[in-house]
Amino acid sequence: MGARVKVISEIEKIMSNIEQVRNIGVIAHVDHGKTTTSDTLLAGAGIISERVAGDALLLDYLNVEKEREMTVKAANASLYHEFNGKPYVINLIDTPGHVDFTGMVTRSLRVLDGGIVVVDSAEGVMTQTETVLRQALEERVKPVLYINKVDRLIKELKFGPQQIQERFVEIIKDVNNLIDMYAEPEFRNKWKINPAEGNVAFGSAKDKWALTVPDAAKKGITFQQIIDAYSANNKDKVVELFKKAPIWDALLNMAVKFIPNPREAQKYRIPKIWKGNLDTDLGKAMMEADPNGPLVFYANAIKVEKAGIVATGRVFSGTLEPGKEVYIVSSDRSGRILQVSLYMGPFRELTNKIPAGNVGALMGIEGLKSGETLVELSYKSQAAPFEQLHYISEPVVTSAIEPAKLQDLPKMIDALKKLTLEDPNLVVKINEETGEYLISGMGQLHLEIAMWMLKELYGVEVKASPPIVVYRESVKQKSETFEGKSPNKHNRFYISVEPLNEETIELIHKGLVNEDQDPKDRAKILRDKAGWDYDEARKIWTIDENINIFIDATSGVQYLKEVKDTILGGFRIAVKEGPLAAEPVRGLKVLLHDAEIHEDPVHRGPGQIYPAVRNAIWAAMLTSKPTLLEPIQKLDIKVPMDYLSPVTAIITKKRGKVLDVKQVGMQVSVSAEIPVAESFDISQELRGSTAGKAFWGTEFSRWAPVPDSILEDLIKKIRDRKGLPPKPPKLEDLLGP
Repeated sequence: MGARVKVISEIEKIMSNIEQVRNIGVIAHVDHGKTTTSDTLLAGAGIISERVAGDALLLDYLNVEKEREMTVKAANASLYHEFNGKPYVINLIDTPGHVDFTGMVTRSLRVLDGGIVVVDSAEGVMTQTETVLRQALEERVKPVLYINKVDRLIKELKFGPQQIQERFVEIIKDVNNLIDMYAEPEFRNKWKINPAEGNVAFGSAKDKWALTVPDAAKKGITFQQIIDAYSANNKDKVVELFKKAPIWDALLNMAVKFIPNPREAQKYRIPKIWKGNLDTDLGKAMMEADPNGPLVFYANAIKVEKAGIVATGRVFSGTLEPGKEVYIVSSDRSGRILQVSLYMGPFRELTNKIPAGNVGALMGIEGLKSGETLVELSYKSQAAPFEQLHYISEPVVTSAIEPAKLQDLPKMIDALKKLTLEDPNLVVKINEETGEYLISGMGQLHLEIAMWMLKELYGVEVKASPPIVVYRESVKQKSETFEGKSPNKHNRFYISVEPLNEETIELIHKGLVNEDQDPKDRAKILRDKAGWDYDEARKIWTIDENINIFIDATSGVQYLKEVKDTILGGFRIAVKEGPLAAEPVRGLKVLLHDAEIHEDPVHRGPGQIYPAVRNAIWAAMLTSKPTLLEPIQKLDIKVPMDYLSPVTAIITKKRGKVLDVKQVGMQVSVSAEIPVAESFDISQELRGSTAGKAFWGTEFSRWAPVPDSILEDLIKKIRDRKGLPPKPPKLEDLLGP
C-alpha cells in the first residue's frame, strides 16, 4: 500500500499544473496487446509491482476478461512518470478493441487527447485498427504508434534485421495512409508518424521492453542484438533487453513529448466536440481548461457499485469537488456531488478536488448514464451537451431472456437497468404481448458478455433464446396517395411514401441533419447535399431515430395544428413496427398531402387519428415494393495462402461476397461482407477449415435489402415467431371497403 499512497499525494500536487498532465488511451485491434501494454505501464508507474505486471492483467479486473482474455470495460488509472527530471501525471484509459464494444471506445476517446495505437507486428494494420484510428481522428485525438509482439517476427516468421525493418516501414506507411484518409486537413501532416522523430516505438509488451529509433541509437541496441536475444533460448538475454529499455520509458516518454497537454488540446478539440456557444463563460473556460471557471464534467463510463453509481470522466473546466451542485444536461435535472476520487488501476482513492484537464470519478448522482454532461448549476443557461456520439455500429442482434428461477425476475430487471446505464449500446425492451425481456446488442459476443455479467456481477442466472437478427422494413419505390379513414369516418388523411436516398440517410446518420435544427438551415443542407426540393425540405415535421421523415405537404387544412402531435403519434406507431413483419421501419419519407379533420376535439382523439394515419402509411408501403433490410457485417480475415479457397467457400456459402484479396508476405488478407443472420457459427467454421490459423475481425457495415428469393419465407418466419398471422395485412383490411 505504501507506494500507492505516496503516488496519490504526488499526483495531487502535479494535477494542478496542467502542463504536466497528459490524457492518453491505448487503442488497437482486438488481441494486438493493448491490455498487456497498459499493465506494463502501470507497473512502471509504481502502482503495481513489476513482478506481476503482464501476467496480472490488472486492468482486466472483471473475471470475464480473465476468462476470455479480452477487455470489455474501459478501465482507468492515473500514472506517475518522470521525464527529463520533471514529474508528470498521465491519465491512462484502457479501451476495448472488440467491435462489439465500439460504443465504449467512442466514449473513451472523448476524454483523451492522444492515443497509443498498438499494432501486432506479425498481423499488421487490421479492420479495427482502422475503425478505432478513424474514430480517434474524428474526435481530434492525436496518435503515436507502438509496434508490439516483435518477438513473433523473429520466432514465428524467422525474419532477419532487414526484413524486420521492412515490416516496420510497411506498418508505418499503412498508419500514415489512414491519417491521410481520416484526419482533417489542418492535422493531416502535423500528425503523421515519423520514426526518426521518435513517435514510433517497437518492442514486446509481454517481455516488457520497447524502444524508439532515437532510443535504440542512444542505448546502442541493434536489431541483430534483439534477434540474438530471442534466438539464444536464454531468458536472461530477453530480461537484459527489458533492463536496458523498459517499455514504460519508451511509451510514457513518447506520451509526454508528442501528446499535447489538456489546455493545448482543448483549444482545438472543444470547437469540434462541444455543441455550445464558445463565446459564453462556459465556452471560454473550456477553451482555456480553466480550473477556476465553471465546472463542466463529461461522464464517459458508469459503474454501478454497492454504494451507488460511480461516474468516471473528464473535467473540461472548473474543479470537481464534493458538495458542488450540478445540472445534468440531457435529463434536465440537478444533483449534488458527494464524493470525488482518482483511479489507481481497479482501486479508487478519495481526493478532495480534481482540477480542469484531469480525469477522475464522482459519486452522488443517481441514474446518471454514460455520455452525460454535468455543468455547474448556476451556469445552467449556457449548458450544452457534448454532441451526440455517433456510434459506428447499431444494435442488430436480439435474444429473449428469462430468469432461470422465476423469483429472480425483480432482481433480473434491476440488473438489466444497471447494465444499460453502464453500456448504452445494450438495449432492453419488453415485448408487451409475450411479456418477454428482449436484449439487443452489437453482435453475438456482446450479448454473451451481458449474460455473463448478469450472472457474475448480479447473481442472476438467465436462460436466453438463440440470438435473433433484427431487420428493418423499407420500400424501393414511390407509392400513390392513399386515404386513411378514422374508425368514426370523420377524419381522413391522404398520404404517400417513398424511399429516402442514400445521401439523406448518410446526413442523418452522421448527425449533420437532425430534428433540432433551424428548418431553413436544414432545408439548405438537404437541397445542396441530397438533392431535395427546398420547399419540401422546409416542411419536415419530424425525423425519428430509425431515419424516417414525416413531411407536411398540405396547404390550408383546418385544425391541422391542433392535431399535429396526434398525427405524429400515428406516424411513430406505423414506423415502430412496419406492416411486413412488425420490424422497425428505416429510410422512409412520409408525405401528408391533404386532410379532413373534424372540428370537435371529441371526435379527433388518438383512438381515431392513430389508426387512420397508420393504415394509410402501411397501405402506401405495401404497394411500393416493400422489403426487409438486413444488417451486413464486414469481415476482415488474415490467413495463410494455402487456406484461401476454403475461406472463400465459407463466405460464398453464407450469402457473402469477397470485396478484396491482398497478399501480404505469406498471408492473404481477405475483406468480405456477410449478412449477420449467416454469421452465428462463422468462428467455428473458419477455425475448422483453416486448422485454427485464421485471424479475423468484424464490424457492422450497412443495411441491405434481403434477396427477393428468400424475402417471402423470411417474412413468414418472423411473423410466426412473433405470433402474427402468416401473411401481412391486405389493403382492404387497412383501408376498409
